Amino acid sequence: MRFDVITLFPEMFEALTESGVSRRAIQSELYTLKTWNPRQFTLDKHKTVDDRPYGGGPGMVMMYQPLKDTLSAIEGELQAKPHVVYLSPQGQPLTQQKVADLTQYDNITLLCGRYEGVDERLVASSVDEEISIGDFVVSGGELPAMMLMDAVIRLIPGALGHSQSAEQDSFSDGLLDCPHYTRPEVVDGMSVPSVLMEGNHAKIDAWRQAQKLARTQQRRPDILSDKNS
Repeated sequence: MRFDVITLFPEMFEALTESGVSRRAIQSELYTLKTWNPRQFTLDKHKTVDDRPYGGGPGMVMMYQPLKDTLSAIEGELQAKPHVVYLSPQGQPLTQQKVADLTQYDNITLLCGRYEGVDERLVASSVDEEISIGDFVVSGGELPAMMLMDAVIRLIPGALGHSQSAEQDSFSDGLLDCPHYTRPEVVDGMSVPSVLMEGNHAKIDAWRQAQKLARTQQRRPDILSDKNS
C-alpha cells in the first residue's frame, strides 16, 4: 500500500515513520509514504497557498491551483488515479469499518487542510471522500491523517506482531474490547479474575464476550443501538 500526503508540514509525519508499529511496517516495506508540499507547486515567488475567502469572514482558504497541481503530480507519478481523502470535520466519521474498507486501495492520497479549509471546487472536482475523526476541530489535517494511516497500517497483514491482535481490538466486531490483565497476579490488593487463570479457553472466551457486551452497554450504548437498528 502507498500513501501520498499533501501537507504544508511534511516533517510531522516522522512521528509515523520513526515510531512503533508504523515504523516497523515501513521498514518491512508493507507500505510506503511520500509527502507533497503544495508550496512546491505555486506560481508566485512568495509560494502562496492561501487567500481570503469570497464573501468575507475570518481566516484564509487554501487555493485551488497549488492543490490541483499537486494532485496531478501524484497521479502522474503513480500513472493511476489514487483514492483521494480529504480530512475534514464535515466528513463521514472514521470507524473501524471505514478503516477496513480503505485497505482495499493500493494508493491513497490524503489531503491535509489548514486555515479555514480548501477551495470547495477542489473538493468537488478531485476528492473521493471526506473523513472526520470526530466532532471537534484541530488546527490541520495532519494529525487526523496520521490517525487514519496508523489505523489502516495495523490491518496490513504482517504489520502486527500477532495475527489476531487486530481482530481483538475494540470495534473489530462492533463492540468495545474486554479488560486485560498481566503479571503479577495480585497488585495493591486487586486480583486477576479467576477465570483467566484456569486455562479453560471456552470459559475464557465466554467471559471476554460477556465483558465486551457489558462494557459497551455501560460506556457506549449508542454502539449497541446502532447494531440493533
